[in-house]
Formats: sequence, C-alpha cells, structure tokens
Amino acid sequence: MFFTIFELFDIIVMTVAIGFVFKDFFKPRIDYSADPVSYYQKSSMSNLKFAIIVTAPAVILHEFGHKFIAMAFGMNATFHAAYTWLLIAVILKLFNSRFLFIVPAYVSWSCTNTLCLARINSLPIIPGLIAFAGPGINLLIWLSSWYVYKNFKLKTNIHQILVLTSKINMFLFIFNMLPIPGFDGFHIFSTIFNLIL
Repeated sequence: MFFTIFELFDIIVMTVAIGFVFKDFFKPRIDYSADPVSYYQKSSMSNLKFAIIVTAPAVILHEFGHKFIAMAFGMNATFHAAYTWLLIAVILKLFNSRFLFIVPAYVSWSCTNTLCLARINSLPIIPGLIAFAGPGINLLIWLSSWYVYKNFKLKTNIHQILVLTSKINMFLFIFNMLPIPGFDGFHIFSTIFNLIL
C-alpha cells in the first residue's frame, strides 16, 4: 500500500492549511465589476481554491518524490504534515503578519531490513538521490510549466495558473537546494562531498 489513512489525512490537512495561508497571495483574475456583491460572497472560497491549485501540487509532489524514491530502494517512507509549522503559519496569517515562513510537510524514511542496509552501504549515493528527488520534481514542474505557458496560447486562467506554478516550483527548487543543514541541498551536497572524498 502506497499510503496509509494517516498519510492521506495529513495530505488533506496540509493542503487546506497552505491554501488558507496563501489565499490572499495568489488570487484568480476575476472581473467583478458586473456583480460586485456576488464577487465578494464568492471571493474568499475561490481564492482558497485557487491558492490550493497553485501551491499544494508543488509541495505534495515534492514530498512524493522523496517518498517514492526511498520506497524504490526498499525503504519505509512516510509522508507527514508538519503540524507545528503549519500552525505557526496559520497563526501568522490570522494576525496578518507580513512575515511568512512555512514548512508544510516532510517525509521520514528508514531501513528496517538487512537488504536495505546492504544496499545503502554498497551505494552511498542513495541518500543524496532521495534528497534530490523532491527538488528534482520541482525542477521538472518549473521547466515544463514555463515551456507550456511560453509556447502555447492558453485561456487566461490556465495561463495564470501555469505562470504561478512555474514561479512557485522555481522558488522551491532553488530554496531546497541551498546547502543549509536540514535542507535537501545540505544532504545532496554532503553526499557528493563524501563520494568525492
């Protein structure tokens, strides 16, 4: 089984939380001049949906990259919503803070059998590959969405979604590749450094 019920619950909670946090950052372009009352009644929900559409896939697919590559190497890998960070982000949002830092989710992975441990010992690049899988997914989404909106004529709302998707995934790729302890980049560059030495 790829996901447990707890993982699915965490995915739903994280998706709604980041949608709420970013609902005023990413808004659909809507002409509300014809019916402003209807617009204001619907705007909050449409902003939430739009924020979920442009932010959640970047985070979820990033974490799935870690999870499925770890599983491909025979490891146990579990998706977790980062409840403490999500709570902090929601509180900051409720207080209209201009500062926003959010770590929405993470994947824990481990070896629990001798075959898995032997594989890691024989291929020390594995932790680096698992670490790169998340930002690697963001890189693919960034470049593919950029290519599509640059080269194809699209409806305005689809164009807007792809532009924001490209920017968000570009940010996540660059941010996660920073060689700072706790970041994917740190694990990637540590693996490379250890392989060279």
